Amino acid sequence: MNLWDKGFEPDRLIEEFTVGNDRELDLSLARHDVEGSMAHIRMLQSIGLLEKEELDTLLEGLEEIHARILAGDFRIEDGVEDVHSQVEFMLTAKYGDLGKKIHSGRSRNDQVLLDLKLFMRDELKRVSEAVERLFNRLLLLSDEHKEDLMPGYTHLQVAMPSSFGLWFGAYAESLADDMQMLVAAYNIANQNPLGSAAGYGSSFPLDRGMTTRLLNFADMHYNVVAAQMSRGKTERAVAMAVAAIASTLAHLAMDVCMWICPDFAFISFPDELTTGSSIMPHKKNPDVFEIMRGKCNRLQAIPNEVALLTANLPLGYNRDLQLLKDITFPATDELVKCLDMAEFMLRHIRIRKNILDDKKYDYLFTVEDVNRLVLSGVPFRDAYRQVGMQVQRGEYKPTRELHHTHEGSIGNLCNDRIRDKFRSVINRIS
Repeated sequence: MNLWDKGFEPDRLIEEFTVGNDRELDLSLARHDVEGSMAHIRMLQSIGLLEKEELDTLLEGLEEIHARILAGDFRIEDGVEDVHSQVEFMLTAKYGDLGKKIHSGRSRNDQVLLDLKLFMRDELKRVSEAVERLFNRLLLLSDEHKEDLMPGYTHLQVAMPSSFGLWFGAYAESLADDMQMLVAAYNIANQNPLGSAAGYGSSFPLDRGMTTRLLNFADMHYNVVAAQMSRGKTERAVAMAVAAIASTLAHLAMDVCMWICPDFAFISFPDELTTGSSIMPHKKNPDVFEIMRGKCNRLQAIPNEVALLTANLPLGYNRDLQLLKDITFPATDELVKCLDMAEFMLRHIRIRKNILDDKKYDYLFTVEDVNRLVLSGVPFRDAYRQVGMQVQRGEYKPTRELHHTHEGSIGNLCNDRIRDKFRSVINRIS
């Protein structure tokens, strides 16, 4: 059964190839499809295309379907092309020709685009909530461990003293920057395409402002062609936001995998949060973070997939765009799972104290000693050479006194400012 039925059905092979797993993916859109239809028919009644009694009847039917969706008791029947068809067929089965009136003034093009915008808007909110949970955990750990020193590295060589407070806080602030990408994607998704029909508008006097308000969009796509052009562009923005967060999370996972290694042994986790080896009884592997790293690295490929899929498409709707669901729908769910797992694991992280007492970290303090000489009046180049020659001759003995009091240093993490930065961004997602 197809909404576009004109007296023939496509060959079964054609049907299977073109529909693919779209029915399963469409279940994620079901709630949004019904909510969009509710707004649409309210608007149709306001412009005289539905009677008040017809509106009330259709709203009652849609509310019943909505309740079934929320209860998990909704499915797309065999032979029904998509979620839009299923909803309309259910109304038509119950109310006859009245059920067919919900499609006046719209195309499946703007209907599915509306569903996608609503879905992506909700998914981005869900991602932002997961980011916030991890952000809060990281800053809590940063405050807790600001006095616990660790080596800083460049080129994987010991560089200067750092702290676990700085390490945790760095990932918190990185997430605050990633949220800028998420907000940008949210703003693109938060525009109403309904009323653009197949991309060329409708001769009905549709009140697009009314549906914009009813569906709580911040704005609408004013140019109907631009509305259809946003299919693919919106997914690309979402993919880039997902990839940005995934990049931060993959980097954190890599650090954890390194710091937990016995050659570093900076951190550890309870045994039950690690995995073992089938042959080496001593192993406690960070498999959670290795899987997280792998998943997040895959997520960083999604913008490229979206870009390649949409790169050379002509203006207007093209069926290729259906395949974007396969790419983007699982992505936000996978990212939320990774963010929540990272937050769970960090609840149980154990920090090794007094790491820098080990003599192999003596050279971490050379910069401090150079700076100390400079503050006493020695020119920097001379101070640098003096300490450098002590290192070369094996005579260097660090003072191990840290005087980092400036902003952003070991002793001043600026976490309150990082919190403010994060709040100013996340508050832009209503």
